[in-house]
Amino acid sequence: MTPIATTIPIVEEDAATGAVAEAYADYRTRFGRDHVPGILKCFATHPPLLEQMLALASTLLFTESHLSRKVKEMIATYISALNSCPYCLDSHASALRIQGGSDELLQALYNANLEFPSLSLKERRMLDFVGKVTIESHKISPEDIDLMKSVGWDQQEIAEAVHIAALFACFNRVANAFGLPSQNLLDLGPKLVHARKNP
Repeated sequence: MTPIATTIPIVEEDAATGAVAEAYADYRTRFGRDHVPGILKCFATHPPLLEQMLALASTLLFTESHLSRKVKEMIATYISALNSCPYCLDSHASALRIQGGSDELLQALYNANLEFPSLSLKERRMLDFVGKVTIESHKISPEDIDLMKSVGWDQQEIAEAVHIAALFACFNRVANAFGLPSQNLLDLGPKLVHARKNP
């Protein structure tokens, strides 16, 4: 693979040795991927962190748990749009498509637009909530939790949504600061231009 041009050097697969090379091999085997994504190459600059992120990926992000994979990818896409992260936005919108997200839904989330008519009230409340976690977490109140419960989200799902949103606050900032470019996995046409919009 052609090395990625980044602001801060990352650990490319052909340069990986020791624990990093082992972690990369484990990732390819565990997730059935031919190559290691750029975000993991950023974390590989600190090998213990890479191992912890791989554990998070396998136990929280890329698995069905309290929240479905589709809901997790909706959250990841929306948060990445709010945080203006081209790499994560493209990556997780593409993953959302694999989980059944329509092009119209991807377009809406890509542009941080929750007025998409096919979003259910339950989904919209979730996205409003994680948007508030992202933009103004210090203002989360018992009323916000009650509003989530009123449309059917339970305590464990709400907690997991907070964890996912908070992780993407980290991932987006790492990807942006390292200078990871979009992988251009999506082809939704010229209207696909995201813009931050406070929830």
